[in-house]
Amino acid sequence: QVQLVESGGGTVQAGGSLRLSCAASLTSGSWLRLNTGAWYRQAPGKQRELVAIVTDRYTNYADSVKGRFAISRDMAKNTVDLQMNELKPEDTAVYYCNDNIWTPSAGSVDYWGQGTQVTVSS
Repeated sequence: QVQLVESGGGTVQAGGSLRLSCAASLTSGSWLRLNTGAWYRQAPGKQRELVAIVTDRYTNYADSVKGRFAISRDMAKNTVDLQMNELKPEDTAVYYCNDNIWTPSAGSVDYWGQGTQVTVSS
């Protein structure tokens, strides 16, 4: 019904910036509505952690990225972006988007992207 496609990952030096994008698209059905959007990350040997979340009411950030990252939601493009500035080596991880999306057939369902690698060199 819905597919999330992530882009924007890569390798940067410490202090650099990257912008991740998560685009929702229909694999079947007539239309979708993007509700809550979030970005998670998982480093090797560590648990997956919530980085940022955006709703129609608010945004929240993990303390470790507060002031450096910004999450945004574009309802027209069905995208959730994560602007990452002042990147640190400890930001290195696979980043996953997680969107709650409503469709006429399935109702509200959480969907996961496949993950995109972000590597920050020292």
